[in-house]
Amino acid sequence: MSAIATLPSVLAASAGEDEGGSFLVSPDLGLMLWTLLVFGISMFLLSKFAFPRIATALDERQRKITDSIDAAERERAEAEQLAADYREQLQKARAESEEIIARARRSADQHLADSKEAAKKQREEILDQAKSDIAAETRRAVGELREQVATLTVEATAKVTRKSLTDDEQRRLLDEALGEIDFSQLTTEGGR
Repeated sequence: MSAIATLPSVLAASAGEDEGGSFLVSPDLGLMLWTLLVFGISMFLLSKFAFPRIATALDERQRKITDSIDAAERERAEAEQLAADYREQLQKARAESEEIIARARRSADQHLADSKEAAKKQREEILDQAKSDIAAETRRAVGELREQVATLTVEATAKVTRKSLTDDEQRRLLDEALGEIDFSQLTTEGGR
């Protein structure tokens, strides 16, 4: 209750001051001069000491932000350049690898063709050698066969005539017997 009782007394006191005026509400020339003087001194001191430091700090902060933005721009440009270089190198590497693969394929195809050609030549040489060997063997066999036929003819003639033949007679009979036999049939059949 004391707070309620004091409220009317404060109101009454403030009403009484309205008649005399409050020092905050009523302008007093001395108070205004001192207020203006303190405000001016404060502004002078602030402008002399605080504002330059604040301005320097703000300028420094703006410079740092600008530098950071510029650095970020440079790094972004460098990153884009590196990415472009990387793409270019990757493209070159792909082209080189495709060229290497193409060369390897051409080399493999050439090697295969060379191997086929070498195998064909070797096969032909082997066939030619085999034909030569067969022909030589056939000639040798025909020669042996002639000798055996001649020997058998001489022996058969000697048995039929029951006498020994001279060398001239043997040779004559041998030539006659060999002339009657067609050995060309043997060589063509052997050649097949």
